[in-house]
Amino acid sequence: MSSPLFDPGMILPTTVVGSFPAVKGTGLGAIIDPYRHAVRFAVAEQIRAGIDIISDGQVREGMIQAFAGKLPGIRDDTIISRILPAASGITVGDTRYALSQAKLVKGILTGPSSIAHALRIKTPEYRNRDEVVLDIAAALAAEAQALAREGVCMIQIDEPILSTGAADIATGTEAIGIIAGAVEIPVCVHVCGPLAGIIDDLLRLPIAVLDIEAATQPENLGIFNEKDLRGKMIGCGCVASSDHDVEPVGLIKERIERCIDVFSPETILIDPDCGLRMHTPEGAAAKLSRMCEAVRLVRREYK
Repeated sequence: MSSPLFDPGMILPTTVVGSFPAVKGTGLGAIIDPYRHAVRFAVAEQIRAGIDIISDGQVREGMIQAFAGKLPGIRDDTIISRILPAASGITVGDTRYALSQAKLVKGILTGPSSIAHALRIKTPEYRNRDEVVLDIAAALAAEAQALAREGVCMIQIDEPILSTGAADIATGTEAIGIIAGAVEIPVCVHVCGPLAGIIDDLLRLPIAVLDIEAATQPENLGIFNEKDLRGKMIGCGCVASSDHDVEPVGLIKERIERCIDVFSPETILIDPDCGLRMHTPEGAAAKLSRMCEAVRLVRREYK
């Protein structure tokens, strides 16, 4: 019994949704690149915790500005001309470092809909926001290709806005399809919040992994009853990112077991509900460590 997408011998692979607290360095190196130490610290803490599929830590900027600020056509929070791909990889440098430290690394993109709805349109280039979403998707497809060339095992697209109803789901899923169609490696989509209203749309996506909140949104598990996963794996959030208290291992284990009651173990990845950027470094590391400890306990039951 194993998870076929990543490691033939791995069951319940652990991963992160992305962000980790930014711990900046000091000295001359910090003047040249104030986030260099933060990337290295985030990578090291994920590895130390026992995470199987790590990220670069997403420590440099917020999830919107990290991408919007690098795309031609966007200035600050305003679209001023047609949006084009970045001249060079936006997250490639930090991801390359993560790949030098770990076998399995995911590349992470903020989703086109989430970016588009955080921006103001101040150009006649776009008649509506849906056109913006699709152009951002094309720009991010180039970033996904750059990350794939570096050797990431998966591309994750974060689309927290899709569960809110603020973004058009048809345009949002079309945009995700543009990115997924640009690469040959597995693509994951992470959507926060309650998913009952959009689950059928998400399951139709041409992706390998759907990542959900299950710690603070346990009702998300119930919506999969009698649903066809269409070959997808499910990333199950089993640690509460919104709670600064570090859960006991036993509670995390119970959450994992509830996920296994719904999905077969070989189709599950285990991660926090969302990113951990707003936690203390110690708290974030403890949450990841306890999550990995809980997974090890559950794995013993399936060997």
